[in-house]
Order: sequence, then C-alpha cells, then structure tokens
Amino acid sequence: MVEERRWQRAAMAKDAGLRLDQFWSRELAAEGLSREQVKDWIRSGRALVDGQACARPNLRLRGAEALELSGENRAGELAAESGALDLLFQDAHLAVLDKPAGLTTHPAPGLTQGTLVHRLLHHFPDIRLLDEQRPGIVHRLDKDTSGLMVVALTSAARLTLARDFAERRVAKAYLALVHGAPRRDEGRIEAALGRHPTQKTKMAVLDKGGRPAESAWRVLWRDPLGRASLLLVRIFTGRTHQIRVHLAHLGHAIVGDAVYGPRQHADWKARGDALSGLAQRQMLHAFFLRFPRPENGESLRFWREPPPDFQVLLAALDQRCLRVGLVGLPGSGKSALLRALAQAGAPVFSADAVVAGLYAPGRDGAALLARRFGQTYILPDGGVDKARLLAAMSGSAGLRREVMDLIHPLVWNRLEEFWAAQAQVPAAFAEIPLLLESGRARDADLVAGVWRPEASRREDAARSRGLKPEDLDRFDSWQWSGPDKLRACQLVVENSGTLADLEAKARGLLALARRLARDRRRASAAAFAALFAQAARDLDQETA
Repeated sequence: MVEERRWQRAAMAKDAGLRLDQFWSRELAAEGLSREQVKDWIRSGRALVDGQACARPNLRLRGAEALELSGENRAGELAAESGALDLLFQDAHLAVLDKPAGLTTHPAPGLTQGTLVHRLLHHFPDIRLLDEQRPGIVHRLDKDTSGLMVVALTSAARLTLARDFAERRVAKAYLALVHGAPRRDEGRIEAALGRHPTQKTKMAVLDKGGRPAESAWRVLWRDPLGRASLLLVRIFTGRTHQIRVHLAHLGHAIVGDAVYGPRQHADWKARGDALSGLAQRQMLHAFFLRFPRPENGESLRFWREPPPDFQVLLAALDQRCLRVGLVGLPGSGKSALLRALAQAGAPVFSADAVVAGLYAPGRDGAALLARRFGQTYILPDGGVDKARLLAAMSGSAGLRREVMDLIHPLVWNRLEEFWAAQAQVPAAFAEIPLLLESGRARDADLVAGVWRPEASRREDAARSRGLKPEDLDRFDSWQWSGPDKLRACQLVVENSGTLADLEAKARGLLALARRLARDRRRASAAAFAALFAQAARDLDQETA
C-alpha cells in the first residue's frame, strides 16, 4: 500500500548555504529516510521552495524559505528473504559481513527481490524502520564485487556511519586482479569521474566536469608470465565504479570486467585455455575495512581473504607445470625415456623432432637456410639435405655455430610454446640435448640426466642410429662430457638394464615430478595466505 506523506519546514538563517537535499535529509533523519530517497523525490518534482516547484537537489538555501516535500511511504513493501549472511562481527548497533559476488546490495527499479537488503530484513527485522528501500545500507558494493560491508542496525548508527564515510574517516582497501603488469610498483590516480558521454550506464574519467575521485594502488604480486597482477587498492572517495574505471584508465582493467575492459576481456575469453573460464565476474574484492565504532569512537578493523573463485584464478596464474629437461650423450637412451614418459601419460617435447620438422619442405628452418646459403643445403623438394649439411658442419666450427644461431631460436620458441600449453598440467618433459651447453638450464625446473654404460651407449648409437664411431665422437665433442653433464643435473636416470627397466624408471620419474608439482602448489597457496596477512598488517599501520 502506498501512502502519500507531506512535510513542511521553514529554513532558518543557520541553514544559509545548505543544499536542499542536505536540509531535508537532516530534517527527516529520525524517520529513517536516506539522502538518496530525498534526492529522488526532489528530482521528481515533489519539493516546493516558497511555493514554487524545485527539482534541484543541489539548490543552495538563502536561509528564509518556506519549504515543502512530499513522498510516498512504502514501508512494509520489502519482503524479508531467507539467505545466509557471512557475519564477521555484530553488536546492537551494526554488523560487518562478507558479501558474496553475485548478490546485489539493495533493490532498484526492476529488482524487487533477491538482494542483500532482503536477507538483512530476515536476520534483522527491526532495520525496516531505518529506510524504505535501503534499510541498514550506508555504503554499497557492486553486484559482482565480493567483500566486506558494514551495515547499520539502528538509526543513530546509520547517521554516524554515513557521516564517517562522507568525511573520510573510514579506510577501505580492495584486492584487484588486473590484466597485464604495471611498470611501476605503486601509484596514485586522481581523475574526476562522471557519466560516460555516450554510454549513460557507464562511468568514465572526464576532462571537464565530473566529481573528484582519488585512488592509490600498489602491486602485491605479478604473474610470472605477465598475464595479470594482483593490486591492493585504497580509495579515498566513494564514486560509482571508481576502482574499475580508474584501473581501466591506468591501462590495466580488472580481469573479468567486460564493461570497463571489453577488449582485454574478449582476448582473455578467446584464450581457449583453462584460464579463460576462470573469470566469470570482475575480480574485485573488498579486502579491508576500518571505521570508528559509532557509540564510542573505538577503531574497528576487519579483513577477509578473497573468495574461492578469486583464489582459484590466482593459483592457476601462479601455477606452472614442473618443467623437466632431459639431457644425455647420444645413445644414452633419452629418446627411449621420453617415449616411455609419453606412454605413461606425460606431455613430452623432443628438440630433435622439432629440428626435423623445421627442415621439412616449406618449413621455417629450410627457408632460413635457403635465404642464408642459397640452394647449397636444399633438396629439390625444398627440404634440407641433412647429410650434406651435417658433413659441412663437421668440417667447419664456424658454419656449425652459424647454423645453430639460425635454427636454435626457432627451437626455443617452440619449447616456450610447449611449456605455455602445459600451464595447467602438473609436469611436462622436454628432451633437449644442448640444454646445459646453451646456458638455458634455468628454463627447466628440474634437469634429469640419462646415463648409460659407455660400451652399451656406443653399441646402441651404431645399431639404432647408424652412427660410425668417428661420427659419435664428433657429436660428443659438440657437447659437454658425460661426467660434466651429470654433475650439472639434479637427478640421474640410470639406463643400464632392459627397456622394461627404463619404462619402470620413467613411471617413477613421472610420479616424482607430479609430487614435486603438488608440493609447489601447496607452497603457492601458503605464499598467497601470507601475502594477504602481510597486506592486512601493512594496512593496520597505514590506517592507525
């Protein structure tokens, strides 16, 4: 039932300079009417100033006007709805809760159920007296932003908290997972915000007009691959969508924010990997809240880690598969071990196989060699004459280095693509004969050397690869010696038995790698927990 109500007041000299909406908010505070409700009524033509309609909430009073305001009383219209509240604190005056993402804070046109307010009415029925549409709400979070909110349970607490927010006595900090990596470790944004000039449902940074808005940020963590960064953001004003707009203006929109980072969001969704499905909302979390207790001014402080969806995405970004590089002299059994690992279900990469592919007709390696040496080492079909090239390289160290300088960057590029494709796999294995010699051993998390007794190695090289003793010696000379290789490895796989023995060792190596990967994931989770706790401690000192 809708009941029309009317209030009449006379402005006094002490009211000179006061805005019209401020005057009525003060006068009607005891009735639980919010300033936003008063503004809405004024804008809709329900205010009279000296008998004349006024639709300007920001009208400045002279201090001698006859004022009138009417409005609809919709008390009792909102229905209480059951639903969980994650309460961190509650007393007679207020409650602090962790709002889940996906829950709208309060009703709005077209949204008359399923909000946080409806749940609050179920848990705290008396707040119905505080406000018609937003009982208990003194600040808000966007629907898809998770995190801490303080809710007023009494009229006095609502007025005090609203004033503390307006006068910046409340400290708020957020965690934001953004696209890319800011060049600086911290920064400040002071950029006025207002309605987007052409898209009225959005906010934007405006060169002219707008309301002052100030945010400060610092980097807490960077994704090792540069895809995203975790920022701690403090805001000193409370503008609509402030953090989302400011970070997008910075060039690092929030991951999952399709409104203020449409291009970056589209690129993210187009990735096609596991990460692309892990940002179903903007990754923004109200992490820290500090404010004076309304009844006595005592400082209350709360922080809460981000919810599971946020942390799952963080973990996925921090998770690299355990990169295992396999090395060993020719004939030691690297390729056989790699095949056994593949049969056991592990992702594998063979540098030799990549080179063979690059030398095929029409491929990049053949094209580079043809561009550099003409048709000297190219077959009629366009592929590389590997026998002729090998013979030439054997007779010229300079030519060998030149060919390696042409071909090896292509191999490393393919390897990086392989590692990146396995980002969500616990462990992957790459056979790279010259990994140690190239100085890129750090590209692998674990280097495993394959050792075989010398006589068996030479016999196998002759039988399976058709290498003459002098050819094997030449290949050996291009690499570190067997003992030097093994000393540089973290793990040695002995290949002195049968093929079945090697296959069993492959399964053992895979199990070890997966266990190390699990340990690393646990360490990552512990590191993020410590990061959140340290951020809260830092904010304690900054806001004390």
